[in-house]
Amino acid sequence: MPCVRIATGLWAQGKEAKLMEAVQAAMVSAFRIPDGDRDLVVDLHDETRRIYSPGKSERYTRVEIVGIAARSSAAKRALFQAIADNLEALGVPRNETRIYLIEPPPESWGVKGGIPASEADLGFRIDV
Repeated sequence: MPCVRIATGLWAQGKEAKLMEAVQAAMVSAFRIPDGDRDLVVDLHDETRRIYSPGKSERYTRVEIVGIAARSSAAKRALFQAIADNLEALGVPRNETRIYLIEPPPESWGVKGGIPASEADLGFRIDV
């Protein structure tokens, strides 16, 4: 159910699917979402289209996740670690990964044709 946007440099051209799979695998592991529940996009930017902190490289990668507010602090911690681990395996230095988790309440999600998630059977638990 989470919606994900990954933003990084042009170094990742041709590796977009691997980046998305790395983040998806972390969400499946930490948040226990079904693997088939996918909504991920990758944005690649050249040097003229982004600014990042001094000391960072074009491999600086930002991961923005919007997910229903329900997960425990332990699940969030596990998610952040798994994403950093998985991205590091693809060549993103750990100190060049930033992860944002934005968590609106279930009644702020429209799912299954416009039903608030607070009233829908999502098919899996979100309170992990």
